[in-house]
Amino acid sequence: MSLFAFFFITLHLISRIVIRLYELIKISKKKNMRSRTSTWFETKVKYQKTMEDGSEKVVSEAYVVDALSFTEAESAIIDEMSVYVSGELKVSGIGKAGYGEIFFSDVDDDDKWYKAKLQFITIDEKSEKEKRSNVTYLVQAKSLARALRYIDEVMGKTMIDYDVVGLNETKLMDVFEHHAPNEKKEEKNDVPEYEEQK
Repeated sequence: MSLFAFFFITLHLISRIVIRLYELIKISKKKNMRSRTSTWFETKVKYQKTMEDGSEKVVSEAYVVDALSFTEAESAIIDEMSVYVSGELKVSGIGKAGYGEIFFSDVDDDDKWYKAKLQFITIDEKSEKEKRSNVTYLVQAKSLARALRYIDEVMGKTMIDYDVVGLNETKLMDVFEHHAPNEKKEEKNDVPEYEEQK
């Protein structure tokens, strides 16, 4: 191999590495993780769905909703799904979720949901023994590796020692957060309050 060919191949490999690093940096800057603690309910709905080939099929899908009670969860999933379903919608199951906090991603291709089981490690001050407590989270990510990275990103901001002892993909289709009903917008009034009372 000539020196020119060796130089050309090396330059080509370096340029590919630089491009890949640029893409990773762009993704990491674009990525914005947030977490939300609430009371979550896992719901299952059955409805007639139009498939890609045009045929219709009754499907059962799982969703998570943010609610305070089973009744509110049922109402929330019916409201959210009514936009997507033109026929009959049946809520076939509702259960309180085993997690209280969800890690949301703003990256467009993070379309899967993973249940993560973490063990928090603390030291008992009296006995000086290690104590472990399990906590489950739901994580939005594209892949198992990305979900693990997101967990480390969110938990790395805390001072808690932890181990990820379980990470499994779920069959959840989406998570619907509670949004307060639109309140009547007040017109902007620049008159001070003490002058309004006259």
